Amino acid sequence: MGKIRRRPPKVADVLALVRKHLDDGTYLDTRHATERERQRRITLPEILNVLRRGYHESRKDEFKDLYDAWNYAIRGKTVDGRQLRVCVSFDASGMLLITAIDLNADTRNRRGNDT
Repeated sequence: MGKIRRRPPKVADVLALVRKHLDDGTYLDTRHATERERQRRITLPEILNVLRRGYHESRKDEFKDLYDAWNYAIRGKTVDGRQLRVCVSFDASGMLLITAIDLNADTRNRRGNDT
């Protein structure tokens, strides 16, 4: 019979850990994030700004079985007022930027207004 694996605990103060990795420069923009940034017209400086000034949206955190790791959602505004959600994870090398979502674009698309 297989052993049941327990999920690792979530990081207690994810914002402090995010900001530490930003300060230390120990973050990686993953291939998925880079593709999404280009598609969604989100720049790396906008993502870094949201990570520095945003808040932890814990109800949007997800556990990824494939990687045995938590993805954490950070939400905030860009300097021009767009609402972004940035998902990050952590591994032995540091912080991984998983994806970025422009929540304003999502709202516009649901209403059928793609401007």
